[in-house]
Amino acid sequence: MPESPEVEALARFLADEASGREVRGVDVLEFRTVKTRATPPAGIIGRTITGARRHGKHVELVLDEASLVVSLGRHGWMRWLDAAPDDEPSPLSVDAPPALANFELSGDRGLEVTDAGSWVSLGLFVVGDAADVPAIAKLGPDPADAAFTRDQFDSALGGRRKQIKAILQEQESLAGIGNAYSDEILHLAKVSPVTHAAALDDGSADRLFDATLTTVRAAIDARLGVPIDQLKAYKVAAMRVHGRTGEACPVCGDTVRDLTFSGTSAQYCPTCQNGGVPL
Repeated sequence: MPESPEVEALARFLADEASGREVRGVDVLEFRTVKTRATPPAGIIGRTITGARRHGKHVELVLDEASLVVSLGRHGWMRWLDAAPDDEPSPLSVDAPPALANFELSGDRGLEVTDAGSWVSLGLFVVGDAADVPAIAKLGPDPADAAFTRDQFDSALGGRRKQIKAILQEQESLAGIGNAYSDEILHLAKVSPVTHAAALDDGSADRLFDATLTTVRAAIDARLGVPIDQLKAYKVAAMRVHGRTGEACPVCGDTVRDLTFSGTSAQYCPTCQNGGVPL
């Protein structure tokens, strides 16, 4: 699942490489991706890209008088082409995800949006303002934002009788965090993934706030400048507990465990996060 560090790196890459380029052609290969039928993606042909920015896990390509918003969903991503897409398939590895839409740009460049999932979760929106996308309008504060405050964090938790991991992934509460980084945040904070927000003492809340900022912002710094087709691999390599079931915790040496609960899963260290007792 794309999360804020990788999506931020993607948006900054597009801001550098796509800005100033005119959209010369659009080819939608999977029409389930089109979420604004009154203003389909073909409507941006002839417009010039003026920038790109991230909203949670969404990417906005800013155009003159419009925006193309790509909701990456669970398995969506983008591929940058150094030659404009044409009828001939590009030489990709056999496990490369399929393109769902192609955008031909001036300067013989191209952009493909892809989805590696077994069902399509990626969405394309052509809007006057990114806030016209319902999911963006509902986003909570973003821990990557320099203006993010402790008050906003405390408000998101709100003493709720809900598991911390679920709150960290709830986009209406905190934008940009998903399954992987929520595991990493909880491990750094030494908080169990099943702990309810209402049960946090002051020390745990302090550690969780610090871990959230540290994890998200350090990951963004580490991903900037990484080729966009390598961002997922860099993310996987950087994980300390997420995806590490059966491996040794890099902090204490205990075995990382997997827990499935409430329709999600978590990887955690029993010693670091639960007093040595497996959940």
